[in-house]
Amino acid sequence: MKRALNFDSLAGVYRWMEWLTFGPFLHRCRCAFLAEMKTAHSALIFGDGDGRFTARLLEENSSVAIDAVDLSQHMLQALVGRVGSHAGRVRTHLADARLLQPPHPPYDLVVTHFFLDCLSTAEVADLALTIRAGVSPSARWIISDFSTPSTVFGWLVARPLVTVLYCAFWLLTGLRRLRLPNHHQALTHAGFSLNRRQTSLGGLLTSEIWTLSPQTPA
Repeated sequence: MKRALNFDSLAGVYRWMEWLTFGPFLHRCRCAFLAEMKTAHSALIFGDGDGRFTARLLEENSSVAIDAVDLSQHMLQALVGRVGSHAGRVRTHLADARLLQPPHPPYDLVVTHFFLDCLSTAEVADLALTIRAGVSPSARWIISDFSTPSTVFGWLVARPLVTVLYCAFWLLTGLRRLRLPNHHQALTHAGFSLNRRQTSLGGLLTSEIWTLSPQTPA
């Protein structure tokens, strides 16, 4: 049986932890491709924490309906509180993404911001196959995450920093990971193609748009 993690302890301090460690850069990374999401009608968002990105998307897109999935009830409560008057367009799902079947397919937008790093490469591969079966042919999958580039900065700064972050999450949530998953390999194998990519902080942070490969049926 796959182990359930506990992220409730982060709900009250998540925003401040993020600001103290990375300032505004993580939120900028989440919103890097916000303009690409303004025409979406049905979105599946995994692990948006306290809901700052979800609230921003709802403000920018007046027609999108969102299924928000999180393992933490406290995080989902924070998300609903943050979206305010837009709450009627959000359906929350307290669930382990590794076990979830997309509740209202097909989706034309999938979002995983700083979420895939909680999974192994094999788990990302399984999730990608599940998502592929629940999206429209023109769907976009927006990913923001950490990266450890093969540069001097990557070896001396990014890799040690990512290890420290994993150790902190292990203490707070029970997450037992020491390395980032190879989500490029997992998504490519599942039939997705990288469409656009932006980096910041020397390549430590990445924002990506993935779409279904032309030869891959949805």
